Amino acid sequence: MKKALYGILILFLVALAVAVYFLDAAMPIGSGYSAKYVCSQVFLADRDPKVVFENDVKPTNILFTTISNTVDYDQKIVTSAGFGFWRPAFAVYREGFGCTLAVDVTREELLTQAKGARPQPKPDQQKEWPFGERVDFDNIPADINKDKLSQAVEEAFQEPGETSMRNTQAVVIVYKGKLVAEKYTEQFSPKTPMLGWSMSKTITNGLTGVMVEKGKLDIHQPAPVKIWKKNTDPRSKITLDHLLRMSSGLDFEEEYAPLKDATYMLYDSKSMADYAADKPLRAKPDGEWYYSSGTTNIIARIIKDAAGGSLVSFNDFARTQLFDKLQMYSAIIEPDASGSFVGSSYMFATPRDWARYGLFLLNDGVWNGERILPEGWVSYSTTPTPLAPKGEYGAQIWLNAGEKGNINNRDFPSLPNDMFYLSGFNGQIVAIIPSKNLIVVRIGATHNSSDWNVEEFIGNVLSSIKS
Repeated sequence: MKKALYGILILFLVALAVAVYFLDAAMPIGSGYSAKYVCSQVFLADRDPKVVFENDVKPTNILFTTISNTVDYDQKIVTSAGFGFWRPAFAVYREGFGCTLAVDVTREELLTQAKGARPQPKPDQQKEWPFGERVDFDNIPADINKDKLSQAVEEAFQEPGETSMRNTQAVVIVYKGKLVAEKYTEQFSPKTPMLGWSMSKTITNGLTGVMVEKGKLDIHQPAPVKIWKKNTDPRSKITLDHLLRMSSGLDFEEEYAPLKDATYMLYDSKSMADYAADKPLRAKPDGEWYYSSGTTNIIARIIKDAAGGSLVSFNDFARTQLFDKLQMYSAIIEPDASGSFVGSSYMFATPRDWARYGLFLLNDGVWNGERILPEGWVSYSTTPTPLAPKGEYGAQIWLNAGEKGNINNRDFPSLPNDMFYLSGFNGQIVAIIPSKNLIVVRIGATHNSSDWNVEEFIGNVLSSIKS
């Protein structure tokens, strides 16, 4: 009997030790995610931290039930920790740069990085969208059924069940270059910058295109990554084109759970590009297609280096050469602790500005008569990369093209196959449908995929077009 009790006790102690080990390893991810997310939503989007945590953060993973947050409004810092003390993490807000998780860096060092940044311009309230913020919903194209469009927008905000968590926060619809409908839920307005998550990747594509147009980058040359320079390193054959098309062959695990590459990179590494670039190959370049946020952050640092190598020089480049030209004055891509922008995940912009970017792509990278992206860049970006099985990916942008030789085998079979789209965690989307001259933006914090059907929503919007 005593031996059995000792055995049970030993098993219990082993299980407890394993649980403590796992929690200790996972807690920095939980506290890091919470600190970074709450900080951005409080200081950049001007939201209530308690509402943010309960609605947006806590339902994401059971780990967040152990997390508590403290907001320092004077220092503009959010600190999060497990059970109030375990493995704390803090994020720092900097004007013009949003929030950064302070991994192996002090607040003072982060503030020094941001010195000398140019202020964000203000949008023109008198000019009509897209060149200003004035909208006119009384005069929309005659081939739009207003009632059907209104119904489609309203339905996007309705919860399908008592316990559902659709949490749509904003919808913007653009037709024939005109903003024809929009709606926001409580705590949000046309002036609220909103997180795009992986929609940021398509912005990184655009910044790459600007560098190519200026002759500063060549996508068909080996990617300028220092640790890959040796000819004996098989990664030296990776080109910027491979990285853009998610075909580098790097062994990066795109899984959002504790102790996985994607979450460790985002919430427990000082330099996200270094973390990703340090990965070995698991396939030769162009030997497989595998979606990877790490790949995009390598591209992001390549762009930063080409722009001068500092956080401020990159910010000047992004503002003057892209965002300000498109009147995307709210746009901010938050940086990591090393000072490189997180091109995979951390772009904030108002839904109207996200729609502007969709219109920019619809117009082939030309804005107000000026070519900003190279001729043929949008075509390159929206051509399926060869190993994407359903033609679902181009260069940092999702497609609805369908399988080669069988276009009916595609992710959204009821929607036009010329649709391409920016897509992000929690159901974020900017869908561009050239054949319908239509752009659909939806931002939210959807925690269960069964609560939100983007194909049905876009289909409802399409049904409002009479032609």
